Amino acid sequence: MTDGRSSDALSRIAEAAAPRGLPPVHLWNPPHCGRIDIVVGADGTWRHEGSPIRRPELVRLFSTVLRKDPDGYCLVTPVEKLTIEVEDLPFRAVAVDGVAEGAPVFTTDMGDAVPLDAEHPLIVGVDEDGAPAPRVHVRADLWARVVRPVFYELVEAARLREGRLVLDTAYGSVDLGAAEEKA
Repeated sequence: MTDGRSSDALSRIAEAAAPRGLPPVHLWNPPHCGRIDIVVGADGTWRHEGSPIRRPELVRLFSTVLRKDPDGYCLVTPVEKLTIEVEDLPFRAVAVDGVAEGAPVFTTDMGDAVPLDAEHPLIVGVDEDGAPAPRVHVRADLWARVVRPVFYELVEAARLREGRLVLDTAYGSVDLGAAEEKA
């Protein structure tokens, strides 16, 4: 990888991997204070008492103190822990850059840059209808659902191998699922 495109792609990966100054929620062990009526909808909308939280800064703040414990998702501060509900996954991967260069970097709905690498794998499962349900690891035990248009970008760049769509990246090959035959 000596051409300029590869160098740019690696720079994007390094930049995305740089720490964002997130609070050390994994070190905090406050008492559990109950449940707060916050729901992260399957569409990525954060709601409080049924109404969407309209301040993006507040949602971003909540996302930085989000943690998944064995008993579920919670918002954690040094002094309290409050359980919340997450209908699917807490984040959405809403954009991807660097696919053509083999160095995809996802952007979440919270503004996090997530490079596709060993620490941030892409896993493509299937939902209850048999449709692809891709997700990318963000941090700790928190994942982002890859939205359909972003997944289609990955599919466009994939190659057909033995009936499977495979995306080749600097990280390695990622199986995107079985290729559908057109009638």
